Amino acid sequence: MDQNAPFNPVYSIANLPVAKLPINPAAPVPTNALLVPGGVQPDMSMPTLISYTLGIEQALTPNTTLMLRYVGSHGYHEIVGVDANTPYPTICSASPCPAAYPSNFPVRLAGTPVRAGSFYIPVGRPRQNPTLANTWTWFSWGDSSYNALQVDVNRRFSSGLSFRGVYTWSKALDDGDSLNQTTAGNAPGLISNPYDIKADWWPATYDVRNVGVVSVVYDLPFGKGKQFANSFSGFGNAMISGWSVDSIITALNGFPFTAQLSYNPSNNGDTRNPVRPFANPNFTGNPIIGTPTQWYNPIVFLQPPPNSGFWGNATRNNLVGPGLVTWDFSAIRNTQLRERLSLQFRAEIFNLLNRANFNTPNLITFTPSGVSGTAGAITSTSTTARQVQFALKLIW
Repeated sequence: MDQNAPFNPVYSIANLPVAKLPINPAAPVPTNALLVPGGVQPDMSMPTLISYTLGIEQALTPNTTLMLRYVGSHGYHEIVGVDANTPYPTICSASPCPAAYPSNFPVRLAGTPVRAGSFYIPVGRPRQNPTLANTWTWFSWGDSSYNALQVDVNRRFSSGLSFRGVYTWSKALDDGDSLNQTTAGNAPGLISNPYDIKADWWPATYDVRNVGVVSVVYDLPFGKGKQFANSFSGFGNAMISGWSVDSIITALNGFPFTAQLSYNPSNNGDTRNPVRPFANPNFTGNPIIGTPTQWYNPIVFLQPPPNSGFWGNATRNNLVGPGLVTWDFSAIRNTQLRERLSLQFRAEIFNLLNRANFNTPNLITFTPSGVSGTAGAITSTSTTARQVQFALKLIW
């Protein structure tokens, strides 16, 4: 709501000549400027989540337990971002649409038949309120579903060893979860077609199917009173005793992402481009190439012609990005200086194997002229390179 008057109003000016830049902020608002309002559904319902779980825990040994658990939830009246000033569309009434519908291009759009029930906006159809630009409005229209199987194996300290392994196999579905454009980098923040929100029902932007974490803590058996070198004393014992090693290994699948266009063919006037391309019915095989230069194959999609008036039928979050594997390791030594005073030395290595964990690829698949030259290209990593740090900690 902060972008509404009188706080921080945002305006959209179509076809502004470059010669008129920069705009004087002290001057009156140009007559052709349209306000881009933010809003909230006046009769918004209370977002609600129903969660449920069922688990069983079993002792395998006196020091080892196994827990199996099902976790699920169902959400409704959840908040989604919607353009509330979209032109009213026409709905195709036959399958396939008659050749005269729409009249400006043939029945087959980008090689795909336009099916009955498809939404179409002809060129020049005005917005619901022509005196305003597109909006970003929160509506309580969203639904979500989550189901997961969790496995937890825990071995408490025995002979200096502590171990825990956790695995989650899950699936999260919703029809929108990014309230603002910056909430997620792997999908648009807005609902693609406000008149068909269920077309966005697909994996959530935070859906990760497999997650596994293994952590180990081991007190090394060296020094006085230990299994090895227990005869050492003085300086020798001080050097080899009190050491422990910690290790955490994390592995997970990648986040899903949504292929996007650099333009909006739906004629709804929204330059934020939440519209998706068409699915290619003739494509077979794996759409994921898996290289940093091109993570996915663009021919899995078909390009809608500019100003065609249709929303693409490719599903939301239908591709999966790079996964992540990282191994963090540390060596810790505790030295007792006095009864209530000890010194701890830590040597820690993050991403021990120096593995490159890639970020989400470029989502723009098509420009008006064709396939984007950077479609599927990866330009960043999700974790840092190997990092080593040392620390001293005085504990009293």
